[in-house]
Amino acid sequence: MKSFLADQDGYYGEFGGAYVPEILHKCVDELKETYLQVLQSEDFKQEFDQLLRDYVGRPSPLYLAHRLSKKYGCKIYLKREDLNHTGAHKINNTIGQILLARRMGKKRIIAETGAGQHGVATATVCALMNLECIVYMGKTDVERQHINVEKMKMLGATVIPVTSGNMTLKDATNEAIRDWCCHPTNTFYIIGSTVGPHPYPDMVARLQSVISEEIKKQLQEKEGRDYPDYLIACVGGGSNAAGTIYHYIDDTRIRIILAEAGGKGIDSGMTAATIHLGKTGIIHGSRTYVIQNEDGQIEEPYSISAGLDYPGIGPLHANLAAQKRATVLAVNDDEAIEAAYELTKLEGIIPALESAHALGALKKHTFKPNDVVVLTVSGRGDKDIETYLNFASTLA
Repeated sequence: MKSFLADQDGYYGEFGGAYVPEILHKCVDELKETYLQVLQSEDFKQEFDQLLRDYVGRPSPLYLAHRLSKKYGCKIYLKREDLNHTGAHKINNTIGQILLARRMGKKRIIAETGAGQHGVATATVCALMNLECIVYMGKTDVERQHINVEKMKMLGATVIPVTSGNMTLKDATNEAIRDWCCHPTNTFYIIGSTVGPHPYPDMVARLQSVISEEIKKQLQEKEGRDYPDYLIACVGGGSNAAGTIYHYIDDTRIRIILAEAGGKGIDSGMTAATIHLGKTGIIHGSRTYVIQNEDGQIEEPYSISAGLDYPGIGPLHANLAAQKRATVLAVNDDEAIEAAYELTKLEGIIPALESAHALGALKKHTFKPNDVVVLTVSGRGDKDIETYLNFASTLA
């Protein structure tokens, strides 16, 4: 049977692989040789599971959203990743990677961050494990995610504002890779999403798969069957989406809806709708869809959401779109904001701007009354309150 998961060379169909500078080949190969051995070992699983339970607070609830369900005429369950320690799904991955880094003897941890949630999650696990932490973050994002920057500093991380390019996630990733090239032997790069060279997309998806593992058990309890009709998640790089669909990816009974950032509209020139607009190219060590001009130069993306503001997409999701396994919808800034306010008023849950894009997909699809829909609320909206208020004041 055809699988949508990575093959042994780290390819998802035509997407994936490891395209890295010579200086990083050894690091990437070492990681490739080590990660499965560690992730599948009993002592790792035990420590990982214990930390997820006692430190992160898993399992995260699967909540039947009654008023939202009534509005959209189906049964909508929210997978509450916003209730994790640090406020998002990112911590699942950083705990797994820090345990791997420790087993590989790496003492210096670097990361990139957009919305700051991955930066906070990395700084958190570095504090927990007493390891040095350096986080690269675009200057634009430093300004719009000020509270997360202060959290990282409080946790002991060094936050380096990046002033190249658009000063957002792509540029922060570029700088993190440059750092890795300069310190290849003692540094472990904790990538925050299902992007980058193999084995990162596969490794991050495996660490986030705790989400779909829990959904299976929770649905069995609540619905008497362990699968939904629909899974909905937002995609920037795609880690919360990968975690949501991991255990269902080859089960074609389940329809997958991915929401990417339409920005001000996919034809506006201010968008991060990579799957709609991207052409195959190489970005940050992986072959995938990239927003680029006729000369192959990467175009600057735009989204109101710092976590979706990326000109590429994880190779797993590029393949799902190319193979028509997933339906990909572009949700614009205003649609995401409207969906966030709707969830807040109907269910008393303020979602992260990233998750608001997934919620914005609900209006773009018609569901049947007996459809069971699971939508992942990837993070909480504390970090985005200023953006919400600013946007609301422009409408007032």
